[in-house]
Amino acid sequence: MHVVLDDTAMVAAGRGNLLASRLIHRAHAEPGWHLYAPACALVEADRERPGTAEHLAALPAVTVLDLDLAAALAIAAEHTWAQAHTRYAATPTPERPDGAVVATVDPARWKGQPVRIIDLTP
Repeated sequence: MHVVLDDTAMVAAGRGNLLASRLIHRAHAEPGWHLYAPACALVEADRERPGTAEHLAALPAVTVLDLDLAAALAIAAEHTWAQAHTRYAATPTPERPDGAVVATVDPARWKGQPVRIIDLTP
């Protein structure tokens, strides 16, 4: 299972959201579970709740996804880089042929987007 945290999920995790905490624990404890934090979403989460980026980056179960050239070119025309980088990170790749699921506490923001979501709303 591949899960990409959007900025709202990252902030929720920092605030102690039980569902986000369970997701992080599962990624740490169970083989086959992978959790990703796109760099642009990490920046937005840290702006919302300072310290979030350092906290998540320190967790061994979370892989921070850099803004590489391919990602930068794909999201450059978007209005919000955090959401665009998250959507880009969820698209299929050779390592993740089925793509990834986006974890969020704001499912409405993903309406009409070509992503599957996990709603972490308490």
